[in-house]
Amino acid sequence: MSLHAVSFQQISRILDVTDTLGLNREWVEIPLSPECPGIVRKLPNGKLEIVVDTEQPFDAWLGTLEQQIRRAQAA
Repeated sequence: MSLHAVSFQQISRILDVTDTLGLNREWVEIPLSPECPGIVRKLPNGKLEIVVDTEQPFDAWLGTLEQQIRRAQAA
């Protein structure tokens, strides 16, 4: 089953991960529409965009989020 929209609960769980990494919430963008594939990238304005993957189970995707953020920050 694919994800059609990112819920408030899912956003809260994503923000728990970014908080653990010490990221300022004002510098994190989480679109409400998931995509396939999901992506974590730095935007030209310096913010971090976190797009949830529409095809992966959310918990599995969330388990990879910290690593995805670290890769995006290193790029």
